[in-house]
Amino acid sequence: MTSAGFNVTSSLTLVGFSSMSGHSSLLFFVFLLLYLFVLFSDSLVIYIICSQRALHRPMFAFVASFLLNSLTASTVFYPKLLSDLLLSGAGLVQVSRTMCQCQGFLLSSLGGASFFLLSAMAFDRYLSICHPMHYAVLVTPAKVVLMLLLCWMLPAILVGVLTLLVSRLPLCRAQLNRAYCDINSYFTLSCGGAEAQLIGLYILLIVTANVFLPAAFILFSYARILFICLRRSRSFSSKALQTCLPHLLVFFNYSISVYLDLMHRRLQSNRESDSTLITSMLILLPTVLNPVVYGLKLKEVFTHVKRLLSCRRDS
Repeated sequence: MTSAGFNVTSSLTLVGFSSMSGHSSLLFFVFLLLYLFVLFSDSLVIYIICSQRALHRPMFAFVASFLLNSLTASTVFYPKLLSDLLLSGAGLVQVSRTMCQCQGFLLSSLGGASFFLLSAMAFDRYLSICHPMHYAVLVTPAKVVLMLLLCWMLPAILVGVLTLLVSRLPLCRAQLNRAYCDINSYFTLSCGGAEAQLIGLYILLIVTANVFLPAAFILFSYARILFICLRRSRSFSSKALQTCLPHLLVFFNYSISVYLDLMHRRLQSNRESDSTLITSMLILLPTVLNPVVYGLKLKEVFTHVKRLLSCRRDS
């Protein structure tokens, strides 16, 4: 402790699943199965998109990048959680401040990249359906690569600056009521003050830039697509909406998870909570459902998935 009474300890405590301490083996088994499923399903869809020349189109490049982003986030989340359950059971877990900041940065930046990638998909579908004559000129391979770089770099820069700012704040508490680290929860451990208030405003700016603005753009793009479809033939509308449905399902899946997480933070306030399982599931469900949606709802991908799995079963 410093003379000002600030906690300058180099480690933090994660509550983990302390309320389920008698079920640590079950939790480990469940999360291990989920991680293996995410690894297999994401990798399978990405492999199919990369190996099939017929799928080397902008829309599938965005889908593969989105699943790669989801797979990376899962790798940041699951192994740490599994090691904590294996070594500490479902009790309290000690984690260094640096490790906590790194995990928080990765999860927050990858989460922001998810919404940017979904907005890039919505823009791609908008140009393909509403401006088909100019699509090949507007969406070139070079522009696709540029869009993908922006989708990953912009949230990484915004969250990176936030992580540096938050890491300088003195902490008055050292216990996170979560099973994992995220920047916003880390920020709530700070002692407050004028600098913390300014950083709080920057957090609102980041949430707006990484979530609300891309979400508004996505809704606007699909609203325009729906408007165009209502003026075209039934066959055209059916085909167009069928290609948009998987992206919309994933978008609403992410949006609902983010909304529930924000509401949970607001209701939880600073009280110690026994609902870390809920907060963990809010980050797990999108990563589990993403490959299922794209593997089943994208007809071109589903055809190759069935063919590949049937060939392996026959062999």
